[in-house]
Amino acid sequence: MLRNSSPFWFALLIWSFLAINLCTSSNVISALKFSKDVSSSDHDRRFHFATKEERGTIAETEDGVISSVRISDGFNGTYHLQFITLEPNSLFLPVLLHADMVFYVHSGFVVYFIWSLGGGSMRWIDEENKKNHIDVEKGDIYRFPSGSVFYMRSNLESTREKLRVYSIFTDSNIENPQSLYIGAYSTINDLVRGFENKVLQTAFNVRGSDSLSKRDSTVPEEVLDEITKASKPPAIVHLTTTTKDKHSEDELDWRSGIIESLVKRGSNSSSSSSGDDYSNGKKKKKTKTVNLFKRKPDFSNCNGWSVALTNKDVSALKDSDMGIFMVNLTKGSMMGPHWNPRASEIAIVTHGQGMITVFCPSNANESGCKNMRFKVKEGDVFTVPRFHPMAQMAYNNDSLVFMGFNTNARQNHPQFLAGKSSVFRTLNKDILAMSFNVPNTRMEQLLGSQVESIILECVSCAEEEEDRMREEEQRERREEEARERKKEEAKRREEEEKARERQEEEERKREEEETRRRREEARREEEEAKRREEERQAEEARRKEEQQRKQEEEAKRRQEEARREEEEAKREEEKRQERERKQREEQERQEKEAQQQEEEAQRRREAEEAQRRQQEEEARRAEKARRRQEEEARREETAARRRQKEEARRAEEEEAQRQERQEEAESRRKEEERQQREREIEEAKRTKEERQQREREIEEAKRAEEERQQRERGREEARQERQQTEREEEEARRAEVARQQKEIEMEEAKRAEQERQRREREREEARQEEEERRGGGGEETRRVLREREEARQEEEERRGGGGEETRRVLNPRI
Repeated sequence: MLRNSSPFWFALLIWSFLAINLCTSSNVISALKFSKDVSSSDHDRRFHFATKEERGTIAETEDGVISSVRISDGFNGTYHLQFITLEPNSLFLPVLLHADMVFYVHSGFVVYFIWSLGGGSMRWIDEENKKNHIDVEKGDIYRFPSGSVFYMRSNLESTREKLRVYSIFTDSNIENPQSLYIGAYSTINDLVRGFENKVLQTAFNVRGSDSLSKRDSTVPEEVLDEITKASKPPAIVHLTTTTKDKHSEDELDWRSGIIESLVKRGSNSSSSSSGDDYSNGKKKKKTKTVNLFKRKPDFSNCNGWSVALTNKDVSALKDSDMGIFMVNLTKGSMMGPHWNPRASEIAIVTHGQGMITVFCPSNANESGCKNMRFKVKEGDVFTVPRFHPMAQMAYNNDSLVFMGFNTNARQNHPQFLAGKSSVFRTLNKDILAMSFNVPNTRMEQLLGSQVESIILECVSCAEEEEDRMREEEQRERREEEARERKKEEAKRREEEEKARERQEEEERKREEEETRRRREEARREEEEAKRREEERQAEEARRKEEQQRKQEEEAKRRQEEARREEEEAKREEEKRQERERKQREEQERQEKEAQQQEEEAQRRREAEEAQRRQQEEEARRAEKARRRQEEEARREETAARRRQKEEARRAEEEEAQRQERQEEAESRRKEEERQQREREIEEAKRTKEERQQREREIEEAKRAEEERQQRERGREEARQERQQTEREEEEARRAEVARQQKEIEMEEAKRAEQERQRREREREEARQEEEERRGGGGEETRRVLREREEARQEEEERRGGGGEETRRVLNPRI
């Protein structure tokens, strides 16, 4: 079944393996979790430095330790380095590489066992998935391609030293940067334990014990149970005696069998036979490594040596841009100033201690790059990006040895500034002199003074660099403290300003609130006055309407009364006329009766004349009395009407006076309200003017305070500048004293040298005189000796003068 479905199951296993490793690979998680990213600690540094103590621990047992660090060069990104240390008789369990692994053996002895998962890219392993192993020792370098399965074990002798391996992981497959997400490697037990039992049973042809037969080649079910349920071992374990024997016989246990089953791709009988040969160890292949200590150095002199290897020198580095180098500096020596035009260096100090100086290119300073000096010791890691000039120096009391990896090594050729191999020697001296703005003779003296190259003698250079580093650190610390003080002072002033602003803001808010409250009260009062005015106007309109109605009613009443009076007068007049008519009729009747009586009894006229006259007189008197009564009645009625009219007029006048008094009171109230509103408006205006006056006073106080602070800052800055000037003058005086002291020492050394030469000449002359006294040698011999001596003195004087001139060129203070 497995033979017939091999392509399907192989693809399923590969894809499942990738998915499982993305989720469950503990070593990947631990590598990503515990690997310390040094580059993230300081964003201002374009090149980085990590001490041994800053490494992150991935795994640690009594049989070994795995630590790592992620470090950046500020140019090509970050690099993942691991440091594997194995005690004797220890085993680093098999892992699957997700990236290319380039390593260097720092100490110890190890045997590597490697499997390939197949594929044409792994050209260093044959196409039949044969087992390969390499025996390595101190100084060996090698590379495992991504996709390789490997493990390693230290020497079986407990008296041997520990195995220490320095490795860097890079991804050569740029089109599929899978390792950037899933880490450097994962353990092989994750290849099996991540699958479900059904998949494993089908893949490995597992059957129950009751279904097994003697001729059946299936795997017992308890084997699979033991594999899947066993506890996960640590990354580094101790080798037992049984394990040692099996390794010595190159036999693989059942775990290796499972790995082989995963690796095998063939499904025919030839593949099976090939797998049998593989498991029997008959087709193993031993691969050779390259040892840095056994290679002839690229450069060597009394001050040290250096060697660099690329893919042209090491077949294992084929298809890789990584290179390996090692530099050994003796006591008091220096790797001359140089830069890499195409490669970045990731270096590890393997012995001793020293100083590293790295400078930024001119354009890099504008982007925040910072010149650096740092001290390194054994185990420290540092990086230098391309185009950054650098120099490595050893102390007078200890040598400095460091190895490392460089990128794009096949096209990189370091460029040195000084010595015989100086890049300046390839340039036209006139153009070079114009670049430095110095005469041509100065450049000739500068380039001709150094006869050595690459690795130079530099006594006390590391110590002086360390002193400068300490001084710079102290100066930076002082500047940082000054900046902190300024920040604290600025922060304090800012807090005071904020507190003052808050106080002013609160005062302003209170004033605004008070003004708003007053405005609100004025508005409410104005609205209340407006409402009262509207009510008054409405009441006045209503009162006017009522008064007009009353006046109209009074006018109607008066008209009605006048009409009634007129009617009454008319009726009275009619009654009077009727009475007068009746009286006239009565008088006429009486006159007629009297006439009749006169006609009837003329005779009684005379007798009755007196009676008649008397009666007429009485009638006249009665008529007069009646008329007087009527006239009195009319006068009384007229007087009553007049009195009523007068009373009505007086009532109207009193009502009018009362209304006038009310109107006057209302006018006085309105006037008082208007005057009150005017007083309130005047009060609000006065309050506003007072607030504006206070604001102007506060603004003037603030301006005065700002001017005072400005004057204080100016005085403080002047004081600091004065102190800085004094410090610079003091430093200049110290430098001048040191220079003078150095010149005195050089002058004394020169006088001592001249005195020695004088004594040598005296001895030589004494010897020549002795030879002349003895008769040995002729005049020609003495002349030749004198010429040689004079030439030697001239050469020494010329060298002495040239050295002094060179020192003046290199140090303008001299």
